Amino acid sequence: MERKEYTYKEKKDTRSGFGDGLYEIGKKNKNVVALCADLTGSLKMNQFKNDFPERFFQVGIAEANMMGIAAGMTIGGKIPYTGTFANFSTGRVYDQIRQSIAYSGKNVKICASHAGLTLGEDGATHQILEDIGMMKMLPGMTVINPCDYNQTKLATIALGDHIGPAYLRFGRPKWPIFTPENTKFQIGKGIKFLDGNDISIFATGHMLWQALEAEKILFSLGVSCEVINIHTIKPLDEEIILESIKKTKCAMSCEEHNIIGGLGESISRLISEKYPIPFKVIGVNDSFGESGKPLDLLEKYNLSPESIKEAALVLIEKK
Repeated sequence: MERKEYTYKEKKDTRSGFGDGLYEIGKKNKNVVALCADLTGSLKMNQFKNDFPERFFQVGIAEANMMGIAAGMTIGGKIPYTGTFANFSTGRVYDQIRQSIAYSGKNVKICASHAGLTLGEDGATHQILEDIGMMKMLPGMTVINPCDYNQTKLATIALGDHIGPAYLRFGRPKWPIFTPENTKFQIGKGIKFLDGNDISIFATGHMLWQALEAEKILFSLGVSCEVINIHTIKPLDEEIILESIKKTKCAMSCEEHNIIGGLGESISRLISEKYPIPFKVIGVNDSFGESGKPLDLLEKYNLSPESIKEAALVLIEKK
């Protein structure tokens, strides 16, 4: 696999990818319905609302009620997509999701914007860093965290054909678009972005771009990085992870989520059971976030390309 240097021509928020994907799947499948908790503009659901008013339900600031309504709609064959901020999509309504959706096996798509540190100025109360852990622990729940606008749009569309409860996590800031727009999104299948021999970097969500930027620095230092996008946290693509680490013999994961309960913890368990190697989890170190600009926060919480580079160099020395 020839090394490719990833660049971008445009930045766009991943929540717009959700909104555009929702509209596309709404045009194709009349069983798709959308519910929102007073955040239609923020979730970019207006196009769906305007063109399919009979399939759009404004629930108001009543997220728990929204989850119950969505669960009930599946009984009649509808495919509900719920939309609100990640903090309100998980922490505020965990009981309703667990009992009415996960335990009951309902075909609800829980779609959550403004996740992670890159939410920015809204601060710690809204920057949920525990949501991946909460949702992946629910039996039968699929958990997806796409990396840019294109991948989020494709993931949203793919969920229309997926049977079963799912959590789709995306964000607020404008972010580089660096993935192709017309590829097929395969739930549960990681994507190798760069082939390498010295270290494997498994990244999810916005952190994939940070990992690719770190790779450029490491490449200039003579380090060969294998960069793999794990967009589906659950089910985890164990095959692509094991194949990579058996070659590189050391690895790290990158996520804007608590290091406890996220992608890194899932990979750690796999590595410890199947192929123990030096491994480092890059994420928020068991703390809440704070208000600030997205890139400044990533810098402060050691999620910048420079921080990833430094951690990679230390890890390679342990091989």
